[in-house]
Amino acid sequence: MEEKKLAYELIDFLHASSTAFQAVDVMRKELLSKGYKELLGEESWSLQEGDRAFYTKNGSALFMIQIGKTPLEGGFKMAGAHTDSPAFRIKPDAEMVQDGYLKLNVETYGGPILSTWFDRPLSVAGRVLLKGESALKPKTMLVDFEKPLLYIPSLAIHMNRKVNEGVEIHKQKHVLPVVTMVQEGFSKKGFLKGLVAEKLGVSAEEILDFDLFVYEADKGSLVGLQEEFISSKRQDNLSSVHAIYKAMLEAKEFSGINVGAFFDNEECGSASKQGADSTLLRDLMERVFYALGGTREGFLKSLESSFMISADLAHSVHPNYSEMHDPTNRPLINEGPVMKISANQRYTSDGDSLAVFRNLCETAGVPCQSFVNRSDLPGGSTIGPIGSTHLPIRTIDIGNPLLGMHSVRELGGVKDHLYLTKALAVYFNLM
Repeated sequence: MEEKKLAYELIDFLHASSTAFQAVDVMRKELLSKGYKELLGEESWSLQEGDRAFYTKNGSALFMIQIGKTPLEGGFKMAGAHTDSPAFRIKPDAEMVQDGYLKLNVETYGGPILSTWFDRPLSVAGRVLLKGESALKPKTMLVDFEKPLLYIPSLAIHMNRKVNEGVEIHKQKHVLPVVTMVQEGFSKKGFLKGLVAEKLGVSAEEILDFDLFVYEADKGSLVGLQEEFISSKRQDNLSSVHAIYKAMLEAKEFSGINVGAFFDNEECGSASKQGADSTLLRDLMERVFYALGGTREGFLKSLESSFMISADLAHSVHPNYSEMHDPTNRPLINEGPVMKISANQRYTSDGDSLAVFRNLCETAGVPCQSFVNRSDLPGGSTIGPIGSTHLPIRTIDIGNPLLGMHSVRELGGVKDHLYLTKALAVYFNLM
């Protein structure tokens, strides 16, 4: 698997996956084309050895399922990541007119580096809900304008002399994107709904509501003297999704049950029906196990031989802020996937799960690194510890090193994406 070829595939995936809804749609369509069966929650399931299937929740979370040999005895081999990234969600009745400019009222989603969203072409994408056959089941359509539509302009330095000394960005006032100029007498009511309706080819009266997000319009690229870096939006955490997804597609001969769990809403705490802090994954695992003819006791026993890799991006040492990192654990881009460790369980990794992942990397012939927060900096967390509160199974938190995490455009490594995909391919092919 040539590293640049895989990197370009990742860039294509990131560009097509402008929101979590689009990411799931991209994977769903490809899985169906490859013969995977879509499992519907309201139907009974029946599975057997050799089956390939997937399940979606809310249109923004997806779970790949592969049934290997001796599935009731082999345990679950799982890898989890998340489909969402920090961004701006468009509020209801978002249209605002100020001095001839039409702006959109937005709410910050997750924890973006706000300054990175200024002065670049932005667009809009997400999910639209229309009138359906039943009041409880509206029709869903996805929309992506796929062109520069919005812009958040900076305030000129002449009016903001201390901007380079650090100036607070007000989330309600300063990050409202401009759409267009309007004339006197312009009616803002229903403007955005009309724009969406036109894009979808439906009447505005059919639209009941929507989940729309702002995203960077430009496509990612390879950068660096040797094109060794990946510069793109949404690498956190769709690059982990892509690595798991590609590795599972390569799984051939294995035992047990493989699961790729791509949750939504990690960036705002995972406390949703499609997030990791729910019973979603455990419920899915039970249904799969019972669909294979298993029992409740058999399922609980299988947890003892199961394993979870929680994959989310890690911090590379920053060349301009070297002092912000631990003095002895200093991961670098293109030096391999990073095992994330926290004495206070901000990450789930322990000696046992670290040993497992080291073995996987060694078998795959790829390097690996360790990350520990500087002791006086708390750092973040991810789906690993959250998932462990619902599933008492062995788990490790890992991720590829990244610079500029939560920027609108992050910097990752070409080699790292191949390294992680190779290690995961070994994992999903274990007998």
